[in-house]
This record gives sequence, C-alpha cells and structure tokens, in this order.
Amino acid sequence: MIMTYPFKKFLSEVSFRANARNLTFIFILFFFFKASASVILIPMDDEGQKNHLKAYGITYWVLEKQQKVQWLLNYRGGSFLLPDGDAIRKECQIRGVSFEVLSDGQAAQILDDISSPSQNQDAVILEKAPKIAVYSPKGNQPWDDAVTMVLTYAEIPYTTIYDTEVLGDKLALYDWLHLHHEDFTGQYGRFYGHYRAAPWYIEDKANAEALAQSLGYSKVSDEKLAVALKIRNYVIGGGFMFAMCSATDSFDIALAAEGVDICEPMFDGDPSDANYQSKLDFSNTFAFTNFTLERNPIRYEFSSIDMTNKRANVPKESDYFSLMEFSAKWDPVPTMLTQNHTSLVKGFMGQTTAYTRNEVKPTVMVLGENKINGEARYIHGIKGKGFFTFYGGHDPEDYQHRVGDPKTELELHPTSPGYRLILNNVLFPAARKKKQKT
Repeated sequence: MIMTYPFKKFLSEVSFRANARNLTFIFILFFFFKASASVILIPMDDEGQKNHLKAYGITYWVLEKQQKVQWLLNYRGGSFLLPDGDAIRKECQIRGVSFEVLSDGQAAQILDDISSPSQNQDAVILEKAPKIAVYSPKGNQPWDDAVTMVLTYAEIPYTTIYDTEVLGDKLALYDWLHLHHEDFTGQYGRFYGHYRAAPWYIEDKANAEALAQSLGYSKVSDEKLAVALKIRNYVIGGGFMFAMCSATDSFDIALAAEGVDICEPMFDGDPSDANYQSKLDFSNTFAFTNFTLERNPIRYEFSSIDMTNKRANVPKESDYFSLMEFSAKWDPVPTMLTQNHTSLVKGFMGQTTAYTRNEVKPTVMVLGENKINGEARYIHGIKGKGFFTFYGGHDPEDYQHRVGDPKTELELHPTSPGYRLILNNVLFPAARKKKQKT
C-alpha cells in the first residue's frame, strides 16, 4: 500500500514538482541531450549493479564536477542518469561500478515511461554536491562510525567537526550534518555501569570535562545542551541532520530537559533535580514525545524511547525491517530516502536500536518499521526550514557491535541495503532548491 506523506510543504523545498509533467520532460531531454548523443545509466537494482555503495560516490563525484544528475526514483532500484563522457566511464571502471551507455532515444523512452501518471516513478534533478560535516571527537577513527565508514568507502569527502566548531557557529558552512554514537545529556553514554573502571572510559570522561571547561562550561551536561541547541537552530534554519544510534534519542532528551538537571552525581558531581521527569518539555523535541527517562544510572539505557531491551521476540535470524512505499510523484522526499534494491532490510543492534512506535510524534514519518515488534527503525521529519532523519542501530553490517569489536570491511558488503539508506540521505540535499540571495 502506498503511503501519503503528510509534509506537503516539503515539496516546495526541493527542486522539482509533480505538476507540468510535459514541460519537465522536455527540459530533462534538452538538458541531457543538447551536448551528447548518449548518456550513462548507473543501475541500482539487484541484478544490474555490483557495487551499490560506490555508485553513490560516482554520482557525488559528477556533482562535484558541476554536472547535474537525474535520480530515477523507483526505476531499477533508484538508478542514476549521468551525462556521458570518457572520464565518467573510466571512473566507473576504476571504482568497480556497473554502468550502461544509452542512446538518446533509449534514455528518452525511459524518461517518457517514468513520467507516465500510471507509473509510481519520477526523475529528480540533483544540482550540486552537498558539503558534509560529521560530528565526532577528533580521536575517533573512521570505523567507529557507520557513516564515516561508508563515506570513506564510497569516496565521498567530509569534514570532521566537534563542539568547538559547533559552538563557534561553523555549522552554517555545511549542507548536511551527521551525528552518531554521541550522548548529548552529559551522562557519558551511560557506560558507567559496565565500564567505569575501564581506562578508555576514564580518559573519555576526563577529556569531555576538560573540553567543557575550556569552552566556558562548568559541567559537561551544560556544554552538550549548548551544542544540541546550536544543532537545533542549524536545522530550523534550513540544514539537514542525519543521526544514528544514541545520538538520536539523547539529542531529543537533551532538548526536552533544557533547564532541568537529569544527571546523577557520578556524572556531574551534584544531585539531579527532584521529580525531573515531570519537568520535561516534549514540545522542544524533534521526533519523540511522552517518553520516560531511565533513573537508574547503572542501566545502559537513556529512556523508554529505545526498543533494545524489548526485543525478546526478535531473533537475529528473523530480524528485518520493511521500507514503506510512497508516491514518487507526490511524495518525492520520503521516496528518495527509501530508494533501495530491496524493501526488506536486515536489522542491526545499537545502544539505541529502534524506537517505541507510540513515542514517535505523529508529525514524524516512519520510513522503515519492524512490524513483528511494533518498532520504528528509520524516521524522518521537518523542523523549521530544515529536515532530520533518525536511523536506529550502530552498524548495518555488524549485528551486535560491542566495544572493542573489529571494524566492518565494506569491501565484503558493497551492495548493503542498510548502508544504502545512509547514502540516500547524503544525496538528498543535492535535490533541494537553491536559497535565494538577499
């Protein structure tokens, strides 16, 4: 069943509309065929593509060359139509990306078929390569984070930033911001119960406290809240935020607890506020509402949002989540974010694995769900002029990643559907309408 996306004003934020199909079709033909008699199709279906992840890197590379790309939504797994050229063909061959050279007539027929009202497909113009920032401590290695791993593997450039840059108003330099296994509540990831005597935990806590003090804050929780508020304003102003694992729920918890001390003494040196649960303001959050905070500091959990400890009936062998189907012509935003060569994606665990469905705000769109357990895995919404996507779990190809486990080798997973969802989000800002200069 095709779902209808409630955020109709999203359509005004992207560089296409589903009306005037004939004029759009003529423009597409003119743009792609005025300078060449052929185009390159990068298929993204299961049969036609041998390296889906690097295919996104090729698309980004072409955008960096200031050439436009067509994203063919729901056509062969979300294929890409590129201008033809020897350099692009060679780059595809070097990176091991499957491609097909089409004549102008063949490409015109594909676009004509896609434009038909009877087809749940559309052609979206990608205009520019988005500038990407990854929020991460400087000491983290790329394999600590699924996004940095896949960006590195796909050969998509990014800049690492952290609290100093965020509080220094550097976010405005970027179109896309990623957050991963971060704790914006000042509770050091709630690793206290199992790892408080581990050297890495002691060192990370000391480093966080030193950074907070250097930035003028007496407590890490206050400094992290300030960072969360800067990120909130970045999104409201038109930025795109993509978050995974504990960055998703801890971010919303920090916003809800603004002005409230929810940290126990082992985290910030003083008692928490009495009855802090009743003082939460859910109107401040992006995605979640009516959640209950975990009061026991020994427990490796932030709140009732996360489903990790509620998955007894989800064995690894049957842990999959399904992607929703949307109307490509009328709901292009969620359609872009769910492009894949399969509608069923392997589940994977994390500190925050999935979201309690009735604690997801009704204004937030669920893009992927585990129906067996009634949990949301992949959600998307709007905040002000900007967008956010939350993706539960730590690593799509490492089912239950633990501290100290070896890194994932993406060379062994070049067609990973779970990682494709990350890269859909990376390309999404390329389709947004350019801001007018004032």
